[in-house]
Amino acid sequence: MIDTRNWFETLPPTRQRKLLSSQRNGLNIEVGGQSLVNFASNDYLGLSQHPDVCSAAKDAVDTFGLGSGASRLVSGDSPLFHAFERNLADWKGFEACLLVGSGMLANLGLLQSLADRHTVIFADKLNHASLVDGARLSGAKVHRYPHLNLRILAQQLQQYPAKNRIIVSDGVFSMDGDTADVVSLLRLAEEYDTLVVIDDAHGAGTVGAGGKGLVNQANMMGHARLIEVGTLGKSFGSYGAYILGTASMIEGLKQRMRTLIYTTALPVAVLVAAQAALDIIKQGEVVHVLQGHIAYFLSQTKALNLLPSHTPIQPMILGSDEQALAASALLKECGFFVPAIRPPTVPEGQARLRITLSALHNRQQIDALVKVLLNRA
Repeated sequence: MIDTRNWFETLPPTRQRKLLSSQRNGLNIEVGGQSLVNFASNDYLGLSQHPDVCSAAKDAVDTFGLGSGASRLVSGDSPLFHAFERNLADWKGFEACLLVGSGMLANLGLLQSLADRHTVIFADKLNHASLVDGARLSGAKVHRYPHLNLRILAQQLQQYPAKNRIIVSDGVFSMDGDTADVVSLLRLAEEYDTLVVIDDAHGAGTVGAGGKGLVNQANMMGHARLIEVGTLGKSFGSYGAYILGTASMIEGLKQRMRTLIYTTALPVAVLVAAQAALDIIKQGEVVHVLQGHIAYFLSQTKALNLLPSHTPIQPMILGSDEQALAASALLKECGFFVPAIRPPTVPEGQARLRITLSALHNRQQIDALVKVLLNRA
């Protein structure tokens, strides 16, 4: 008999996912009553708890209330949306910007708006799940190329012609911490007449001069073939996501993007908070601190089996699930929160610790973490 009790297959305990009940307090996270130094957050600049960011959100709630009450195309829009979109587009070097509810909604809606069954998408095999699902749901023919392998990508572009084609890639890859070659991707796009979508969720605020991200670092901002996606939930310490592109592209998305049209707009408070975060990022100090921590961490961990990364994401490959779980447990005993990342999030045999750095960390905390990792090795 089919019912809800036996619908899903039961996973073995080592593969079961559980919601983590925790409470953050500055840089620390409390898990099971134990206070740990958090080396697992995507709050790379520590702005989610910055007093100016929090104060801006509180003032906005007092002024505008909490929920937006409707989709942006009904009555949930606000002049503050448009002001922030202009500010963000100017900072990132694009003609226009569109704010949406989350990174997942951005990529699902974007790819379904751009592609259909007559479109061909070429996607890096390690793209984020939101890009994978967006490509699948678009109905396009999808060809995945080996991670960062531009030679195979070029072969696929030669092999699969179509009127509309799109290259889709993460900017900074969330589990490996390495980066796409934006210049080469756009060179291929020009040669083979395609668009390029770059999701730089982990690059904004962390990579390049002033933290403007991977596209800016490559000096490709505003390229006519390029669409950039990013999030407000990481370096900006808020919530929501954005899409950057030409003015005509953004206008077209407003007319076609179902995850914009048919979903409640973001609360104004999170946008006001994101604007406060952008103002802080523009000052440069927190970005400078984070980039200094990354350089220092790399200088102290040359003996460790870390994947090559110059971003806040520093993965340490351990192999088996059991090894990763044991290493995570050891770090917890020593006062650090670094959860094990296991399949299916990463490929089989590549379970790892995903260490992330924040501007809130200090050298003493980094030294203490590195000491445990080196002693374990």
